Amino acid sequence: MDRTVDAAGLAATNLPVGDLSIWGLFVEADLVVKIVIIGLLIASVWVWAVIFEKWSSLRRVNKQAEAFEDRFWSGGSLEELYDQEGVRPAHPEAAVFAAAMGEWRRTARVAGVDLNLTGVRERVDRAITVTVNREMDRLERWMTFLASVGATAPFIGLFGTVWGIMHSFSAIAAMHNTNLAVVAPGIAEALFATAIGLVAAIPAVLAYNKISTDLARFASRLEGFGTEFSAILSRQSEERT
Repeated sequence: MDRTVDAAGLAATNLPVGDLSIWGLFVEADLVVKIVIIGLLIASVWVWAVIFEKWSSLRRVNKQAEAFEDRFWSGGSLEELYDQEGVRPAHPEAAVFAAAMGEWRRTARVAGVDLNLTGVRERVDRAITVTVNREMDRLERWMTFLASVGATAPFIGLFGTVWGIMHSFSAIAAMHNTNLAVVAPGIAEALFATAIGLVAAIPAVLAYNKISTDLARFASRLEGFGTEFSAILSRQSEERT
């Protein structure tokens, strides 16, 4: 009797164990789990592409803003600066300058218009506000995607895990064997989906928080420049009158 039990135990311990490598877990996973994993991997690659694009864009526009502000505050002619960069603004701060300066110049060309009127200043301020919002909308593109991945990827991975575990339990019930060598591969395949979900979500959340802070800082920079330039135009209007 003891020999029978020992033989059964030895046979159980010698049951083949599935491939627990990353590739093996993917290949042996259920079709639904595979679809979840592939979707999460695509989302993860997309997340990193968005992160790189936002990092390079913010780095570029800040450098352009610094160079433009150096020229703006150098004491040169605003008319010349507008002719050089205002006609076709290549970055957000130049666009804000062009919108305000263009509105002010169009008003100045109208005969008999008092540039010191409140309505003129309001139009300039409105042009600045609209331009700042438009430029920030461009910079904030794909931020919703980062937020969505960060919020939903863990739950999508969890769905794959639950589905995989259900599939594994069904297979275990059909085999009438609860040995660890039988249970482990299916559970590992299911948990792999959750791991991929976290791999996609964690960078998305961290990047969203960091990029959102940088975007808010740049928006404040644009608004501050617009406010200062509006005040300059207001002073020039008063001097002309």
